[in-house]
Amino acid sequence: MTADPSLPSTPVSGTRLGTLTAEYRELADRLREGGGDARIAKMHAQGKLAPRERVAALLDPGSPWLEVGLLVAWDRYEGQAPAAGVITGLGTIHDRPVVVVANDSTVKAGSWWPETITKILRAQEIAMRQRIPIVYLVDSAGVNLPYQGGVFPGQYGAARIFYYNSIMRRYLHVPQISAVMGNCIAGGAYLPALSDVIFMVEGTSFMGLGGPNLVKGATGQTVDGETLGGATMHTSVSGVAHYRAASDVECLARIREYVSRLPSRSDIRQTVRPPKVPARPAEDLYRLLPQDHRLSYDMPGVLDCLLDGGVFDEFQSDRAREMLCGHAHIEGYPVAVIANNRGLIKGPAGTPPRFGGIIYTESADKVAYFIENAGRERLPILFIQDVSGFMVGPEAEQSGIIRAGAQFVEAMSTVPVPKIVLTLNHASGAGYYAMAGQGFDPDFILSWPTGRMGVMEGEAAVAAVHGRELDRAKAEGAEPSDEVQAAMDQMRADYDAQLDARHAAARGQVDAIMTPEETRDQLAFVLRICATYGGPHIGPFVLPPLDAATD
Repeated sequence: MTADPSLPSTPVSGTRLGTLTAEYRELADRLREGGGDARIAKMHAQGKLAPRERVAALLDPGSPWLEVGLLVAWDRYEGQAPAAGVITGLGTIHDRPVVVVANDSTVKAGSWWPETITKILRAQEIAMRQRIPIVYLVDSAGVNLPYQGGVFPGQYGAARIFYYNSIMRRYLHVPQISAVMGNCIAGGAYLPALSDVIFMVEGTSFMGLGGPNLVKGATGQTVDGETLGGATMHTSVSGVAHYRAASDVECLARIREYVSRLPSRSDIRQTVRPPKVPARPAEDLYRLLPQDHRLSYDMPGVLDCLLDGGVFDEFQSDRAREMLCGHAHIEGYPVAVIANNRGLIKGPAGTPPRFGGIIYTESADKVAYFIENAGRERLPILFIQDVSGFMVGPEAEQSGIIRAGAQFVEAMSTVPVPKIVLTLNHASGAGYYAMAGQGFDPDFILSWPTGRMGVMEGEAAVAAVHGRELDRAKAEGAEPSDEVQAAMDQMRADYDAQLDARHAAARGQVDAIMTPEETRDQLAFVLRICATYGGPHIGPFVLPPLDAATD
């Protein structure tokens, strides 16, 4: 498992993308340490593997690894909840894509924070949408009681996990494999109980609705953990668990063997070509992206770094050039690409130039048609976002931009093929929505460290909120008052913090931040995952016809 790829050094010192990438790498490395070396050493002393060692032993050596939600909750709880206490991501077992959910018991004994639920649900939704197996490595003390108000109740509280368990078992036939590799207490025990099979480890596993102390207090009975809910009891007496292993290593090996026996499914027959190297190296991306996020840059040059051979078969190449649409391959996998072309775009004769990153009526029409074609061709769509919104003004309104924008959004919302998002810079306003924003359930949402997600930029917000005060001061030939200036400075600072890609990742608004060097490989991996299921990719999951479901 290449959880932390060894990335080449690049001549990027002083570039905006290079600086933000270095900051992201430092944060990501710190979060991967979980609860720290002392707690890992304690697990080793108990004969256990550490959480990330378990994930590595489960997956194919050197295989792709896309960690989902690494930055979730990193800026909350005074840093006490790295990765929200759970490792979630996608890898391969015997070359078969799988989703992994692994409690990190080095973080508050693997207890569930509110964001832990968010991450588990997101992992389950990926498994459901792609119809690929999901493996739970359970080692959790249950609900983090001081934060139970954000865990227990609500439509998307912990109960939703068990709802998804049940839907996968009864209707979607998504294989679910659980390994209880430590504690599994109280309501959390229903997660493995609603899986297809349960593995337990002798001497270190415990599964029960209540531990020995709770039993003592509730019934007066004194019982040890092994008798109450150990691996031997559950595999030989209660029958709740199905397989018993002597160690973590044996348990994970047996899960790998189990997954290898599962029948594979591939409902889609895409023409996958031999891969070709891009036309330009990934290191060029650092120089292509501008120092100032407001400036233009060469989007075709970016595509040269990501696509096989740099080949981009452009659709309507002479129309609405502020939006690039076309067909390409990434590591041999076919994909329809939609990208904002940031820059000043020459318009038709006699018309003013257009601003790249802005969606105009013609570009909305063009993209909507291209999306519908991709749906008919059953091709996944890659949205490369650097969008500031839709065009405004009398000419735009008179051209029918509201209707064109609605058609764009409707086509994107209802297209039944996989949608993958990569945010380079801006993801602002209704343009973010149209370019497959999170609310429209794209299959995967990825971002570079330079991503900026919000309704608008800070300066635009300052102008909208304080425009009258600024106009009044200008008319009087005076500076804004100290109070107004302080409010504007605070708003700018707040927007800078909230637009940061790390802020979005901390709240689950993107699945993963990635460096330019790993972007192409990760895009190829998610395209491969999306190719495992040819049914509709709409919403968290789509149920099959009821007459096709079996008990």
